[in-house]
Amino acid sequence: MTAAAVPPLALAGVRVVEMGQLIAGPFAGKMLAEFGADVIKVEPPGEGDPLRKWRLLKDGTSVWWQVQSRNKRSIALDLRSAEGQDVARRLVAEADVLIENFRPGTLEGWGLGWEQLSALNPGLVMLRISGYGQTGPYRDQPGFGVIGEAMGGLRYLTGEPGRVPVRVGVSIGDTLAALHGVIGVLLALYHRKVNGGAGQVIDVALYESVFNVMESLIPEYSVFGVVREPSGSSMPGIAPTNAYRCRDGYALIAGNGDSIFKRLMEAIGRKDLADAPDLANNVGRVARVAEIDTAIEAWTSTRSVAEVLAAMAAARVPAGRVYTAKDIAEDPHYRARDMILTQVTRDGWSLEVPGVVPKLSATPGRLRTAAPRLGEDTDAVLRELGFDDAAIAALRAKGVLG
Repeated sequence: MTAAAVPPLALAGVRVVEMGQLIAGPFAGKMLAEFGADVIKVEPPGEGDPLRKWRLLKDGTSVWWQVQSRNKRSIALDLRSAEGQDVARRLVAEADVLIENFRPGTLEGWGLGWEQLSALNPGLVMLRISGYGQTGPYRDQPGFGVIGEAMGGLRYLTGEPGRVPVRVGVSIGDTLAALHGVIGVLLALYHRKVNGGAGQVIDVALYESVFNVMESLIPEYSVFGVVREPSGSSMPGIAPTNAYRCRDGYALIAGNGDSIFKRLMEAIGRKDLADAPDLANNVGRVARVAEIDTAIEAWTSTRSVAEVLAAMAAARVPAGRVYTAKDIAEDPHYRARDMILTQVTRDGWSLEVPGVVPKLSATPGRLRTAAPRLGEDTDAVLRELGFDDAAIAALRAKGVLG
């Protein structure tokens, strides 16, 4: 593809200052960067973002970092120093968006709170992600994603009935908060541009982001006094949908649509259930879900996962296997949809990484640059702000810059 044929990026021209660390704030910055925003990541001199050393390391750097910080620029700046705070103000004065996920009050203690920064830049959009939000009795408590998942109601529902609740396995609370934050940023930028509005604060709490996707949890408690309980791999109140044991693993089968259920029962040789009048709708199936699940597993348990999936595909019943990382890497559909891409690091080695979502037809996101080394862009960014070489050298001599 020629340079002229490269589609435009939806957020080209938007400048973002990312002061967050680890997951929630940086994930939001990653998404904005993938669609063209110029994301300047502010890291403490020395070690930088702790995510650089999380999980599996290649040549001393986390491979997770290579995904989370792609398309960004890194400056190493000591925000705890007065000089570093002055640099931060100049950065924010030229920015459209500021992302931070410190504990509430941290930026205010550095003289970088909303009142000070919005006075410098009235159009500023400030995304603030924290455990419990910027207000309320819990605002000052530390809160990580796993705590937000528990308070939001998710942790109670995960796992098998009667056993200890388990975590999802990934930092879903942080990611949900980041996604809500990105939505907020885009809404605020739209309001600023289309409605002529000023900038504003987007207050995202980890627990609220989890709670927002908890479906009927509170309405059912409010109306019926029902406390939803953990249910393993099934979905209470919707039938049948479960993981069913096969000879060599498990197959997920979702036969909960009325016509789908009928096709599923016919495919497993249970025409009696397919034609049962009381099973023609979800209410009736829920009442007999244990019987239905037993019938399905009696059929799947004598077959391989591949055989089950082939039969379900022929019957047009939604079904799938439980994927591992290896399964994902080898699946042709992932490749066909550009959901696994090859990314070359700043050190010249390559790795496979997740692609970009969502997929826009006219202004798709893309991988433009690899994740930066710590402070790799410090001098370039400061020169853009008007600092000359002597001023940069003086700040570096004081330890303000990395």
